[in-house]
Amino acid sequence: MAALPDTPAIAVHGLVKRYGAVTAVEDLTFSVPAGSTVALLGGNGAGKTTTLSMLLGVLEPTAGSIHIFGKDMLADRHAVLPRMNFSSPYVDLPGRLTIRQNLTIYAHLYSLSDVRGRIARLAEELDIATLLDRPTGRLSAGQKTRVALAKALLNDPDLLILDEPTASLDPDTGDWIRTYLEQYQARSGATIFLASHNMAEVERLCDTVLMMRNGVIRDQGTPADLLSRYGRESLEEVFLDIARDRRTAAEVEA
Repeated sequence: MAALPDTPAIAVHGLVKRYGAVTAVEDLTFSVPAGSTVALLGGNGAGKTTTLSMLLGVLEPTAGSIHIFGKDMLADRHAVLPRMNFSSPYVDLPGRLTIRQNLTIYAHLYSLSDVRGRIARLAEELDIATLLDRPTGRLSAGQKTRVALAKALLNDPDLLILDEPTASLDPDTGDWIRTYLEQYQARSGATIFLASHNMAEVERLCDTVLMMRNGVIRDQGTPADLLSRYGRESLEEVFLDIARDRRTAAEVEA
């Protein structure tokens, strides 16, 4: 069930995460419209992974609020978690289990009906049908990425959260994954929220970009808006300006 048109898929207000004296995320406030694709960008240590973990309910915020499709993630996460899913190349599925076994376990966790049929359809779509009975630990990087995406799509999520969806992939496989995500969103109306270091990928897929540094959102806008404000020809140059605190949009405009 998709969100109502006027209900943001993600609404974050005053989000803070501290580990003792260290503040990983400070006073984040942003909104992600339903059906959009939004990127969260920043250098290593900027706070992206911490933010994603809080959105998924894995970490509890020190302060602030997170609402997913209008539901408070602290008070009512079980009402919304079945409508979400997550994929990351840095989170391995059990390597001794076959692809089929891994996907079957997750399908049952989501209480899916026709588990066998759902896995077969996704395997065909993601070109892993011939690999289903191979141990997951014996897959190439590209194959593992497709399997992770199959796991993330088992429940037809209304909100798909992706951490570096095409990391370590060759250009052909990376383009294949991006095309598949575009097609999935077009037919499902899903919201995609992703962290990526691939600026060409972000420019291609994303409606809005949130730029983080030191746990704070330093700037945001469409890729075209950011390129215009910073007077740059590529989003990578804008990223470097913000990550290195080289210059701000206000300085460019001045």
